[in-house]
Order: sequence, then C-alpha cells, then structure tokens
Amino acid sequence: MQSIKINSYVGKDGILHLDIPVDVQETELEVIVTVKPVEKRIDLLAGDETNKLEWHNFINMTYGCLADDPITRYPQGEYK
Repeated sequence: MQSIKINSYVGKDGILHLDIPVDVQETELEVIVTVKPVEKRIDLLAGDETNKLEWHNFINMTYGCLADDPITRYPQGEYK
C-alpha cells in the first residue's frame, strides 16, 4: 500500500481532477480519497513566496504530461 498526498485546485466547475502516476500497470487498485479544504494562505504570503507557490502548483499540475510522448534531442553538431 502506498500513500500519496497532493494539494490540488478545484475550479469553478466544482470538479476535482486527479492525475496521479503510480508504479503499477494492468491491475486493479482500491483508491481512497479524502477531501479536506485548506486555508487559503496565498493572500497572506509575500509576493515572492506567492510566485513560488504558484510555480509549485504549476509543476504539480503538469508533471508527467509528456510521459507517453518523450522529447527527443537530436544531434547538435560539433562546437568549434
């Protein structure tokens, strides 16, 4: 059993979208979801800290989005 804790955002549609990478494939899983509202601390943070939090949320939302379509780096030639 593995526990995963994430922070996510629910938009105006009221639907929570979860994309969670797991280490197993082709198997059934029992998933337990606990929803707990958190205090909105963004307003209390300084500007720089707010930017860090927004960047962290962006990384969490986009992590693994290209897992099925990896980026290929072609030869760059010789540097002179």
